[in-house]
Amino acid sequence: MSYWIDKILPDNASNVMDKSRSINYYVGYMLIRTQSMFKYTGLPSSIPAYVLERMLQCNGHICVTDISVKDDEGLHCFTGGLGGEPNVYYEPTLYVVANPRLSKSYNLKIGEDCILIKNDSYYRGILEMIQRYATQLAENDISLMMADINTRIQSIITAGDNRTKASADKYIEDIVKGKLGVVMEQPLFDSLKTSPFSTSTTNAITDLIEYHQYLKGGLFNDLGVNANYNMKRESLNTEESQLNHDALLPLVDNMLNERQEGIEKVNAKYGTNISVELSSAWEEVQESFDDPDETPDDVPDETPDDEDKGDETDGNNNPQ
Repeated sequence: MSYWIDKILPDNASNVMDKSRSINYYVGYMLIRTQSMFKYTGLPSSIPAYVLERMLQCNGHICVTDISVKDDEGLHCFTGGLGGEPNVYYEPTLYVVANPRLSKSYNLKIGEDCILIKNDSYYRGILEMIQRYATQLAENDISLMMADINTRIQSIITAGDNRTKASADKYIEDIVKGKLGVVMEQPLFDSLKTSPFSTSTTNAITDLIEYHQYLKGGLFNDLGVNANYNMKRESLNTEESQLNHDALLPLVDNMLNERQEGIEKVNAKYGTNISVELSSAWEEVQESFDDPDETPDDVPDETPDDEDKGDETDGNNNPQ
């Protein structure tokens, strides 16, 4: 398997109780979704769009350069370290590249030997944010699974000695197999006691499911996808469903602007004709912002049906 798959994607995420695998499960599948955020045209064959996006989202920045990779000439994108003497705005001036396919490491001067493309203004990427939500989701999965298992316990059976315990075990085994269980002797029955288990498990499961939806909705909203979560347990009106609408695009706009600025510099330096724009669901959200006069289909008519109706009268002007 490749370095990126070994590093990010899970090898076995079926064990919900394994936190690290559960976290990798959520991170991996969210990164698959975010691969659809941007659409590139005009990229050279030496820079696949999915590789460029994967590097930007996970590393926070890349450089594009024309240094040769073995016998493969042309433009390539690399991840690396930022360094050099800072400029007047304390920004890096060198990009340090050490790739196993290169014959040596390079200290590339940004703007001259390479073009720096940032995922966002602070070089952070989105991997850290996804991991944060993924950790909370994995923890909630464990709590949800434990609550689910606890629903199987209707009562707690206590036994005063080993003989009574063996009789109780046989009784439960028969019930599980669909047989009628019998406690054989009166002394055993007298020493066998049951206590009802907590009845709050159902409410706990409901709360955990709501929290799970809240976390997922928060992650999608932070990434610019409208995913409303209903914590009221009732229908939402139009104003409530649009509360998070204004918070969707700031991060996505910043990511798009940084990509477009970097691509423009690549085009100017290397004579390419590359462009980038929003894609998929993110494009639909942007279009909804560009058309503020668009009215949602579910907005109710504010004019009552009988608004223009006066009191009906008979011929003597008496109300009917």
